[in-house]
Order: sequence, then C-alpha cells, then structure tokens
Amino acid sequence: MAVEPLSQKEIEDRLAELPGWSLDGDRLARSYQLGSHFAAAAMVVHIAQVQDALDHHSDLTLGYHTVSLAVNTHSAGGAVTDLDFDLARRVEELAPGHGAS
Repeated sequence: MAVEPLSQKEIEDRLAELPGWSLDGDRLARSYQLGSHFAAAAMVVHIAQVQDALDHHSDLTLGYHTVSLAVNTHSAGGAVTDLDFDLARRVEELAPGHGAS
C-alpha cells in the first residue's frame, strides 16, 4: 500500500499535537534528555522494538544522556507521511516510562 506525502499544513497541524517534535529539513525530529547513559540505551532498545513492529525505522542516535530521532518515509520519496507521525506518537507514549524529557 502506497503512502502519500502530507502537505505542509497537515505537517504543521500534526506537529502542534506533538510538543518537542519539529520539522528538520524533510524529516520529523526530536531529541530527549535522560538521567543516565543506561536509561538512554534502554530507551533506544524500546524504540527499536516499536520500529520493528511498525516496519518503519528512523535514524536513531544514542548520546551520553540523549536519544535523538529523525524520520521520513523513503517509499514516499523522503517525504513526511502518516507513518512518521505514527512512529512519533508511539515514541512519545513510551518516553515517560524511561524518564525522558
């Protein structure tokens, strides 16, 4: 099933519902601060599980006390789609359980 790129207006409207997320070039992006490197690593593993379940993967970066994501949909020519917002919402749901801010 093909996914369609979202319009700039649709992206802006959906970003208003996801505090901390932004459009970075052609990708949705967010960074989280965590209390320790171990907590950040655990969050990366949890995000990886979600990405595998969705079969949609971001660029996921583990820092010292940080986790950063950037995502768009390659099958839609690198545009932002519903798939990207679905992943972002799922990550937002799991972040508090890791103490991420």
